[in-house]
Amino acid sequence: MKETQNVLVVDDEPEVCNLVARCLQPGGYEVETAYCGAEMQQRISDKLYDLIVLDLNLQGEDGLMYLRNLRQEMDIPVIILTARGEPVDRIVGLELGADDYLPKPFEPRELLARVRTVLRRVKPESENVTLSNKRQLHFAGWILDLHTRQLKTEAGQPVELTTAQYDVLVTLATHPNRVLTRDQILDFARDREGTPFDRSIDVHIGHLRQKIEHDRRHPEIIKTVHGAGYMFAAKVATQ
Repeated sequence: MKETQNVLVVDDEPEVCNLVARCLQPGGYEVETAYCGAEMQQRISDKLYDLIVLDLNLQGEDGLMYLRNLRQEMDIPVIILTARGEPVDRIVGLELGADDYLPKPFEPRELLARVRTVLRRVKPESENVTLSNKRQLHFAGWILDLHTRQLKTEAGQPVELTTAQYDVLVTLATHPNRVLTRDQILDFARDREGTPFDRSIDVHIGHLRQKIEHDRRHPEIIKTVHGAGYMFAAKVATQ
């Protein structure tokens, strides 16, 4: 898990955004703000966030609509922070996929505690597979041998990968169930061996899908998260 986690606060009241930032920044979170739904969409298309704090009463907009659209595209944890505290609003928000719901006015220490709890629950530290003392990664009937730098079937049959394909696959498999942007994949993969990448991440992903997916047109292992990047959706076991 990375040391600094990015939180996007979506609220049309600057004083609320400043209060949330003052609450979360001492806890080690990097906080950015968006004052409307369109600005939120632009920010999440440009950057990967670990959590979104979303107001439902955006000026002239329906925060629930943005929550619904967000859930259709990606799996970023969302805490609703709003003055709409009626039980029906809370129920609808949670049913649409919010991870938590906190009415205004709020206690800053409670918000910080809820942020920590949600991030710990949806992205436990054990999800990120470290390479230390690991020899093999097992997923979806495949074996990725980190010492021989080979991809194998369960029967031990090797599958040919280029150096770039191998580094991209290791990057994804060691960050399962987490959306990575193209730039993050490129940075992680390049940092592994200093390998120069002369082709796009999308090309490497396409070649990997041809080799490991049952149907590359409907991938189940490496999934596209539109507007964000890619997510390794297979369960990973290590040896």
